[in-house]
Amino acid sequence: MSVKNTVKKQYVQIVNSAAKQLASVRKPQEGWLLVLRKALGMSGAQVAIRAGVSRNAIYQAERNETDGAITIKQMQKFAEAMGGRFVYAIVPENGAVSDIIQKQARRKAEDHIKRASAHMALEKQSLTSKQTAQRIDDLANELIRDMPADFWEVK
Repeated sequence: MSVKNTVKKQYVQIVNSAAKQLASVRKPQEGWLLVLRKALGMSGAQVAIRAGVSRNAIYQAERNETDGAITIKQMQKFAEAMGGRFVYAIVPENGAVSDIIQKQARRKAEDHIKRASAHMALEKQSLTSKQTAQRIDDLANELIRDMPADFWEVK
C-alpha cells in the first residue's frame, strides 16, 4: 500500500469516526449560543462582560449564528466566555465517506452507460435492463478503484 493510500485511509477514519460520534447532533433552531446561554441561565449582559464585548454584540452574534453569518473565531470566543468549548466538523450527510464516493461513482457510471446505451439503441444493439445495471455496477466499482482525475467533476 502506498503512502498516499495510507494517508487517505487515515483521513477517512477521522471523518467516519466524527460522523459516528455526531450522527444525532443537530444545531438547535435558536442556535448553540442562545441555547447554551439560556441553559446556563446567563443574560446577554453577563456573557458580554465575560467576553469583553457589548451586550448588543452578544445578541448580534446569536442572530448571526442562526443566519449562518458568524465566524468560527466568534463562536470560540463566546463559547469560552460561557465556560464551553466550540467544536465543529464536516461529516458525511448520511453515513460514511465511502457512501459519498459510491454515490458519485454511481452517478458518473449511470451517465456514461446511459449515453453509450443511447448510441447502441440507434444501432439496434441495446442492452437489457439487467445488462445495463451490471455495466453500471462494474463501471462504478472501476471508478472507485481508479478514481480518475475528473471523478468529482459534475456534468
